[in-house]
Amino acid sequence: MSATGATKREAERELKKVIASRSTFRASGELTADSSFLRLVEVWLADLDLEAKLAPSTRALYERNMRQIVLPAFEGYTLREITVSRVDRYIKHLAITRSWSMAKQARTVLSLALGLAVRYDALQKNPVRDIARLRKPPSQAMALTVVQVEAIRVAVRAWRRGTGVVGPPPDGQLEQIIEVMLGTSARIGEVLAIRKCDVDVTALPATVRLSGTIVSPSGKPTHRQHHPKTMKSTRTVSVPSFTAEVLRQRLVRFAAEDPDHLIFFTRNGTPLTTNNVRRRLRAVLDEAGIEGVTPHSFRRTVATVIDRAGGADLAAEMLGHTSSEITKAHYIEPDEKVNPVTAEILEALAPWTSATDDESGSTG
Repeated sequence: MSATGATKREAERELKKVIASRSTFRASGELTADSSFLRLVEVWLADLDLEAKLAPSTRALYERNMRQIVLPAFEGYTLREITVSRVDRYIKHLAITRSWSMAKQARTVLSLALGLAVRYDALQKNPVRDIARLRKPPSQAMALTVVQVEAIRVAVRAWRRGTGVVGPPPDGQLEQIIEVMLGTSARIGEVLAIRKCDVDVTALPATVRLSGTIVSPSGKPTHRQHHPKTMKSTRTVSVPSFTAEVLRQRLVRFAAEDPDHLIFFTRNGTPLTTNNVRRRLRAVLDEAGIEGVTPHSFRRTVATVIDRAGGADLAAEMLGHTSSEITKAHYIEPDEKVNPVTAEILEALAPWTSATDDESGSTG
């Protein structure tokens, strides 16, 4: 490597610039600053598999976001061409033209991949770290009201159960799944992963241990993962009477099965997929004219109801969160009502009324 300048000092400065723009002598043979971004993606995905720290569902999500969102924008560049300004413009454009959520997901996988390039000495620094902060647009969690919950129950119970309906009627599991979501605060995958051995209806109140989730990895059969979304989400919750009754019905229905048998399952005895349950719920509610309800709506509803009665810390414990800040930010609907005790307190500011005023009435 060489560089020239009008003076010795200027030549040294130019040489340092050349050196900084080239991969170092320690650079791996797999990646250099002249490697394509596509090559980086291949190495990054292989590295994720080598570390094996991610849940299969998270690994699949990262690859999907990389290939579908990020790769089309950067596949024509070498690593040295991926600058802070180029990444900054891309993330901002994505947030404006698509969504904040998509921009956030793109930033995550792009930062992870370019971080690997830094560790391989192909880049001196990760350009994602210096881009402008991605500010989330204002939003708030929305919980269902008691009236809305009952309307959903009515719609699900009535779906495809009238005269003139072609084909077999629904097996009743969807309405039961909803009752379990409302009674446990569990994610849909956690509910579908409940086994016989996780339920104790002899206790008062009945309890459910949430210790797994249903996953559907790409190219592999749907199965029960032996821990929830996070390892710290494993918990045992006490459930209300309406949820306990549903669980009793399920246990009686297949009393002869092994303790590890799932509470909810297909006609073939295999695990229900979360996508199928979401599609079925969406079809039912669309037909009933009910919009904006997803399985996560029930989780937010539980969080809000518990917060009103017992506070955010109890709601966070129920949902399996490590911090009530997460629960308050994303699951509890803000309460606009101020404690009515303020009216009693403010009586201290009432106007004084003299005895003369009382006797004379309103005359001035």
